[in-house]
Amino acid sequence: MSQQAVQQSIEDVWYLKTIEFGDGESRQRRKIITQNFNGPCSFIAICNILILRGDIEIQPPERTSVSYEFMSQLVGEYLLLHCPDVDISAALSIMPRTTKGMDLNPLFTSHTSFRPAGSDTSGGELQLFDQAGIKLVHGWLVDPDSPEHPAVAKTEDYDTSVNLVVEADHLTKGRLVTTEADYLSEAGPSSSSAGAGSSAGPSSPGYQLSEHDDQKVRDAIAVRGFLDKTSSQLTYYGLFTLASSLRPGSLVALFRNSHLSVLYKSPSPEDAALYTLVTDYAFLHEPTVVWERLEDVEGHSATFVDSDFRRSSPAGGDFAGETGESTLAALERSMADLNVDPADQALAAQLQAEEDARAQDMYRRREEARAERQRKADEEAAKREAKALKKKPSCIIM
Repeated sequence: MSQQAVQQSIEDVWYLKTIEFGDGESRQRRKIITQNFNGPCSFIAICNILILRGDIEIQPPERTSVSYEFMSQLVGEYLLLHCPDVDISAALSIMPRTTKGMDLNPLFTSHTSFRPAGSDTSGGELQLFDQAGIKLVHGWLVDPDSPEHPAVAKTEDYDTSVNLVVEADHLTKGRLVTTEADYLSEAGPSSSSAGAGSSAGPSSPGYQLSEHDDQKVRDAIAVRGFLDKTSSQLTYYGLFTLASSLRPGSLVALFRNSHLSVLYKSPSPEDAALYTLVTDYAFLHEPTVVWERLEDVEGHSATFVDSDFRRSSPAGGDFAGETGESTLAALERSMADLNVDPADQALAAQLQAEEDARAQDMYRRREEARAERQRKADEEAAKREAKALKKKPSCIIM
């Protein structure tokens, strides 16, 4: 097996981590999927939410890893049995696209609104979340009280905002500046392009704009300023909106930094905090690292907690005082220093394939047994209905 093939095999294997989730009698051990090699965060987020909700369960209990084929069968089976209104063939055709990542186009004015990005006008991947009953949210929101809000409210979404900035840069012949003050200083006053009551407008020898294009450039400057200040794709206004709008105990998919993760709002009235599920493979063997508290937009103050939402104490080292971001970086650096034998990787892939085959056979037998039980139940129902009809008196037409 070539090195490239071995690498591909390992990327297709997702390792499982056992955590505890739930309150009181609902608390159970769950096997969540960890992500390695920048795996398909969209599909993994869908799977982990279904796992934590108890909608799907990975069997047998001793299983240590899964593949896309195995999980897509579980998700497809769940949709088939519990979502009768779903076009299962369409859902199954959409599912593989989530393994390549989702190109999402969030609206800066609503934490639950997205548009299909780029040339995709179908929004098929977004429909998959609806079909699975999973809410997709983001915190990349513009504050209504901010000076850039009027301009951002016009463009609304990321793609339109970027297109406006590109157009404005073309209008100014590649000289789009950072602030409106710089723009006015460079353009100078203009009596021809500015509207009534305005004393500013571009009239430099390089370009001269109409009132409409002048406003477009001003909006583009404000929009670019917003994008530059929110490169983490999360704002404090968005963070507050998420914390105040999500129901306690809810599990949703959070879009941030072009990545999808599982977001959980604490059910405790005393601790209405937001947590993201830690699925990085670097923490596979750190049982106390389960959630990361979402406290600021840059992640500098975020901390890891365990299944009981207590500050974690990783066995792999003393990370006291470290943030989630810095601890993850340190562990990833240490893993990068390890030399993994390609033969061991190939063997792991082979064992995974054999385990998948056994699981597939188990689920096939289970489905055959379920179908047989359903057939017998239908036969019994038909017999009862036939007996009931025989007991009814004949209708006499007078």
